[in-house]
Amino acid sequence: MTHALVVIDVQNDFCPGGALAVEGGDQIVQPINALMADFDAVILTQDWHPAGHSSFASTHDAEPMSMTEMPYGPQVLWPDHCIQGSHGAKFHPDLEIDRADLILRKGFNPDLDSYSAFFENDHETPTGLDGYLRSRGIDSLTMVGLATDFCVNWSATDAARLGFDVTVRTDLCRAIDFDGSLDAAIEGMKGAGVRVG
Repeated sequence: MTHALVVIDVQNDFCPGGALAVEGGDQIVQPINALMADFDAVILTQDWHPAGHSSFASTHDAEPMSMTEMPYGPQVLWPDHCIQGSHGAKFHPDLEIDRADLILRKGFNPDLDSYSAFFENDHETPTGLDGYLRSRGIDSLTMVGLATDFCVNWSATDAARLGFDVTVRTDLCRAIDFDGSLDAAIEGMKGAGVRVG
């Protein structure tokens, strides 16, 4: 069994001071770095939106954190964040990105958001990560990062659905916890067969 550490979206905009800051998001960086040597592979994901992305509240003249309906289903409208090439889109400066085997960018389609490392939010359009992992013989994943209730959750449940053995280290994640989203995510991950610890 080959085991990969998947580090989800540890970027400036999701850390304190960022456009979509997750409380305590910077506290997990050093412990994640310390964990990297224990794995056969390290994968980093990076939210990478064009300006004017359809998931931005500003694109719809709407309030941030309001909801809208997209062709692929309900969508939270976020503050503008992780815009391609911006400081906010960069990884946290203390994250040891040189340890990564792969950096996977997601959310670059202007019409489709992408929480999961495996599929865009239509649950159909693949990112290519599944094929990459399988071609390397990786079948076991440990996930950490930001945020527990959105990108970590969707990545973990998709990975389990695809047949990977998945563990989420909640001590190395932080959550937005938007309207009960954290409890719902934990239950959903467990229901999908993800080990949540």
